[in-house]
Amino acid sequence: MINFVKGIVTGLGAIAPGLSGSVLLVLFGIYQKTIEAISSAVRCFFDFVLCVFRNLKNPRVIKKSDSLKTIINNLKFLIPLGCGILLGVFLFSKLIDYLLVTFPMQTRFAFLGFIVGSVPLFYKEVRKEGFNKKYYGVMVLAFAIGVFLFYFSGNSFTKVVNPNFLQSVTLGITVATSYIVPGVDSAAILSALGMYELWVETLADMNFAVLLPAAIGLIAGVLIVSFIINKLMDKFYTLTFSIIFGLFLTIIPKVLDESCILGFNTRTYISIAICIVCLALSLVFSNIEKIIEKIKTK
Repeated sequence: MINFVKGIVTGLGAIAPGLSGSVLLVLFGIYQKTIEAISSAVRCFFDFVLCVFRNLKNPRVIKKSDSLKTIINNLKFLIPLGCGILLGVFLFSKLIDYLLVTFPMQTRFAFLGFIVGSVPLFYKEVRKEGFNKKYYGVMVLAFAIGVFLFYFSGNSFTKVVNPNFLQSVTLGITVATSYIVPGVDSAAILSALGMYELWVETLADMNFAVLLPAAIGLIAGVLIVSFIINKLMDKFYTLTFSIIFGLFLTIIPKVLDESCILGFNTRTYISIAICIVCLALSLVFSNIEKIIEKIKTK
């Protein structure tokens, strides 16, 4: 049940500008476990298929297969989380669409607060294994590359209104990547590709002509990218997270746009107050398990 609730909140990351589903998984302390579970489930699935073919006349061996047990254990973790994410995406799509249209500045400052509040936990994750000063250079380099890609490359595409099959699949792959790679903001990437409005409107209107091919890209993206990230974390944990952290810092300003002009007015004061509240909530969420444990021990 807890993973299902975490999944619902994580669903926000596929919709909200500046947020990333994978960052929220880091925030909840289940990112690495999720990546390992996906990668392990895929690997064991192929092992199980081979086991079935080799033991067609011996069903007992198939039932007692270690691969099958591993798949079942991983699915017990992934299914509630995945169902929560899907529900969160559909629940938040209409809400975010409404808030961005009606209260754009306040909504974007709320996102900013959540993102900034997640920085300390993310930094702690980077330093978890074998960190030394040279990785600060890696962060700076990743940050510089991110700044160039997101702000100065000028590679913005024409806004997509009626996508073809390949564009819809690309939409799914992009969203999947944002869920697997912390710091890769689907909203920023989709905006650059001219697909952000399409993504939000497709979810809000339940446009299955776009959603079905996007689902193909989403599933393929999750399986492929999670496998790659899991391998990188196994061999180059700190380097991988240092690069991701640098890219993550790059996208923070992207959450604000031309609607977020500060001034001496009520809208500005409310927006700043909302940002502070959301920052505090983000810090609480990042330590939620510790807080729960302290409550239980009292």
